[in-house]
Amino acid sequence: VQLQAFGGGLVQAGGSLTLSCAASGGSFSRNGIGWFRQAPGKEREFVAYISWSGGTTDYADFVKGRFTISRDNARNTAYLQMLSLKPEDTAVYYCAAGPPHSGTSLAPYDIWGQGTLVTVSS
Repeated sequence: VQLQAFGGGLVQAGGSLTLSCAASGGSFSRNGIGWFRQAPGKEREFVAYISWSGGTTDYADFVKGRFTISRDNARNTAYLQMLSLKPEDTAVYYCAAGPPHSGTSLAPYDIWGQGTLVTVSS
């Protein structure tokens, strides 16, 4: 399975974007999916997670109430809806696939997409 993240772009503070993570070369319906981000000069950090069935989600504190992760296994696609964006949300956003309940740590994720850049202007 390969993942491709897209949907990034330039948006003003307070705006919104929805990122997509499309899987190809197989199904990711049994994988947990995570979104992570990496800002310039910083380490990659956890943003959001959804279990294989969609029954469990988790978010980093700094995005709770603003971001929503979802998935459509029939379309082999996961999403990250981002509302009320802030300049500090500027980063390259990556989606990743791992075990069915992969959780919030980077370690379990073994399939990574190439990342999509989100830039939030003030």
